[in-house]
This record gives sequence, C-alpha cells and structure tokens, in this order.
Amino acid sequence: LIVLCLCFLSFQLSEQSSKYKGMIQMTNYQGLEAYVVVSLIDAKGNSEKTLYMMGPDKKWYNGFKDWFAKLSKKKENLSAITGASIAGGDRSTFSFTIDESKINKGYKIRFESSVEDQKNILSDLEIPFTTQDVTKKTDGKGYIRYVKLSKVQ
Repeated sequence: LIVLCLCFLSFQLSEQSSKYKGMIQMTNYQGLEAYVVVSLIDAKGNSEKTLYMMGPDKKWYNGFKDWFAKLSKKKENLSAITGASIAGGDRSTFSFTIDESKINKGYKIRFESSVEDQKNILSDLEIPFTTQDVTKKTDGKGYIRYVKLSKVQ
C-alpha cells in the first residue's frame, strides 16, 4: 500500500512539473565570463526559486546581492542546477524544471547577469511565464543578447 501511494504521489508530481531547455546568446561584451542566475519570480516581484545557475564557483555568488540574500534564507541546493559560466559572444544551452501550476498566474523567469569588475544587471531579461510568451525569443538589456526557451515533451 505504501509503495502504491508513493508511485501515485511521484506520478502526480511529475505531471505538475515540466522541463524546459533554453539557448542563451551573449552580447560581444569585453571582460571575463558572465555568471547568470535564472530565477522564478512571483507576481509581486519576489524570487521564489532558482531554476539554473551559470557559474560554478560559489565564492562569486554574493555578487548577486538580492538573489544571494534570498538564497541564504532558503538554503537552496544548487549542485544539480549549476553549469559553466559564459563568455562574451558565446552561446550556451541549459535546462530546468518548473512547476506548471505557476503558468499564466503572473510569474516571470528572470535572467540576472554579472561580470567580474563590471556591473551586475538585476533584470537582464524577464520572460513572462505564460503559455503565449514562455517560448518566444526574448532580448536582453545587458550582457545577454537573447534567450529562447522551448518546452521538452
């Protein structure tokens, strides 16, 4: 009976979450490789969850002041959602899982970027988490030229 309940629960959890893959294209900025935080932002503008982190060295995470303050309180485990940082002009692919119950409810997917000895860009780009907008190509305002997401079936 316990095994049956666990199977049912895991099936329900997998039904509610979807996997997205993305491609990020950086501008041709000068400087070191960028760190990029991908976060789920609620309708009030609060960071709810870290979806992905481009940048493996934790000692630089404190450069993202707002995100880092919230991360310290939530004690998120980033080991499974961390990848390489990304250089100017380069592109990279990444993937993340997100709770589909958040779609069309005012949430956004925020990309915050930072380059050592340069400014941190809190909202380099934001993608409305709506059925209409989540898979559109979205232009960045700083180090990120654009991001394109697609839902993995």
